Amino acid sequence: MPLPSSPPLAGGEDGRGRRCGAAPWDPAFIAYSRRRRPWRRQPPPPTPSREGRGRSACGNLVFDFTPDELTAILLSLKVSLWAMVVSLPLGVLVALALARGRFWGKSILNGVVHLPLVLPPVVTGYILLLLFGKMGPIGSVLAQLGIVFSFRWTGAALAAGVMGFPLMVRAIRLSIESVDRRLEAAAGTLGASPPWVFLTVTLPLILPGVIAGAILCFAKAMGEFGATITFVSNIPGQTQTLPSAIYTFTQVPGGDIGALRLTLVSVVIAMAALLASEIMARRAGVRVQAA
Repeated sequence: MPLPSSPPLAGGEDGRGRRCGAAPWDPAFIAYSRRRRPWRRQPPPPTPSREGRGRSACGNLVFDFTPDELTAILLSLKVSLWAMVVSLPLGVLVALALARGRFWGKSILNGVVHLPLVLPPVVTGYILLLLFGKMGPIGSVLAQLGIVFSFRWTGAALAAGVMGFPLMVRAIRLSIESVDRRLEAAAGTLGASPPWVFLTVTLPLILPGVIAGAILCFAKAMGEFGATITFVSNIPGQTQTLPSAIYTFTQVPGGDIGALRLTLVSVVIAMAALLASEIMARRAGVRVQAA
């Protein structure tokens, strides 16, 4: 049915912005209405629920590390690695002396090595401060050579190494004592010198114990707090390790999220170190049995 002709457009407008006297199907009226009333805005996207917003905000806060936190994490890894690497050769020698040596003062050496396990960590840190401080008997000599431990990251590595050294020595010593001496004697009868026997026979057999002791020393160094904060203090960016940073966060209002972040990092690093130790020890044991 044909549409009726549209009436002529009037000069006025009604209250809704329509030209008075214009039919709704008139093309002029449609174009005029579009100019007067633009398209409606699209409805806003649905907002997430309160629970979803809480989870998202919590996730961002947990994994949003600040520069100081990243510095503390990297410094802890650096301190722990140096403590483990420097302590390892001395730990093997001390463990070998305690396992095979027959000398006067062996019990005293064993007591001195394991003393940090029974002393309060603060006492160990204070002894290190007395000995290796700039005014101490050892620290004053080293200071003349340009080597300073107190209130430096090197001092944190020293304190962490001292605290983890007994665990390393004990693990390596138990491995040495479990080695069959007849294997070493057979190698000696073939003309091998004692150092060569140790490198070619004893060391491969005790390799799982060496790996376990090194990882234990690393894990202990990562979690060391008392001796470190006593010897080198808690200086952000210089001597503030993970435990010190966690302690700092717990002492300030609103620091719970930061303490939680660093706690999760500590747990992840410790578990990764223990799993790596188990895997490496198993592989070393399989190679020894195959040989």
